[in-house]
Amino acid sequence: MPLHWTIDSRTKLLAVVADGAVDLADFDRLLDVIIGSNIQGFRKLFDGRRAEPRMGEQELLSVGVRLRSLHAGSGAALGPLAVVVRDENYRQAARILGILAVPKRPMRVFRQPDKARAWLDSPAIIASVPG
Repeated sequence: MPLHWTIDSRTKLLAVVADGAVDLADFDRLLDVIIGSNIQGFRKLFDGRRAEPRMGEQELLSVGVRLRSLHAGSGAALGPLAVVVRDENYRQAARILGILAVPKRPMRVFRQPDKARAWLDSPAIIASVPG
């Protein structure tokens, strides 16, 4: 399984590391865990530096549709998201996240995990986490 995650309920943080080929089924499984665990509002750190994306445009749009329907269907606010990518994937990831952005959800793309974590741990971001 190429996606490995840790859920910390005390700090309201989901940390995901991608390692290897990641496809639509992997993302669907992750979203199922988020929904099933009722952690939509948690801060999320996604480290994709070692990921090998195996999704085309249609599959990326499918992920976007599911994220938007998750937000609209539950009425719950989605928590802040920090995505870490390799330098060569930075522009593409920023563009995709811009397309998939859900209103009122802090989201940023980073090249370094320590900067992503610092942003997620900032007082303003912690204050934006529901509940």
